[in-house]
Amino acid sequence: MGKAARTVVLVHGAWHGAWCWEHVIPRLDAASVPIIAVDLPSVSHANATVHDDADYVRGALDSISGDAVLVGHSYGGAVIGEAGVHPNVAHLVYLSAFALEAGESAQDNALTGGDGASDLGAAIRVEDSESGEKVLTIAPEAAAPAFFHDCEPEIARAAIDRLRPQPLTALRGKVNAAAWREKPATYVVCTDDRALPMPLQRSNAARIGGSIDWPTSHSPFLSRPELVADLLIDLSSR
Repeated sequence: MGKAARTVVLVHGAWHGAWCWEHVIPRLDAASVPIIAVDLPSVSHANATVHDDADYVRGALDSISGDAVLVGHSYGGAVIGEAGVHPNVAHLVYLSAFALEAGESAQDNALTGGDGASDLGAAIRVEDSESGEKVLTIAPEAAAPAFFHDCEPEIARAAIDRLRPQPLTALRGKVNAAAWREKPATYVVCTDDRALPMPLQRSNAARIGGSIDWPTSHSPFLSRPELVADLLIDLSSR
């Protein structure tokens, strides 16, 4: 009997949800890769913290029998860095994501390369939620240039319609662990990314110790899902 495939656990970034992997999941299914795609608490709760998100991912990892490949996109990198010390995690994938040291947050860290202007910075709006907490929203007309400029128009439109407010408290939360320091990890640099500047991605990748480059926007799961799936199928089979 062959070795069981590792379960792939997919963790989305800020403003997104589990829906963002919808073009990747069928490819993983076709390869018989077990999958869990989470909706982080910060998608729906304006007072949710990065620790709430990490706790939720740990719960998903608890449900797995065997090894897991834990994937984090963008802000999701902060989440998997804290949750990824879970014993079931065999490999981490940072997809244009934050690889934080313990005590850092997505907004406050020692990473370099993030000081320049980006399409994302121009797209963000600060608003008050119904409960009074500050949330960040994305101006709909600016979302495609920031996140989805290389996606098919109908795919970009569907994604923009599903973006949700992101709690500021989650982005400011300081993580308690840096799983990449003790687990094998892969960093994916998206070289045409207009949300997370490439110098900032390189700074994150340097912490991991190496990277692979994809010629995509911030959203390869929508514009080049085959790239994402092929990488995860390979890591799941190891």
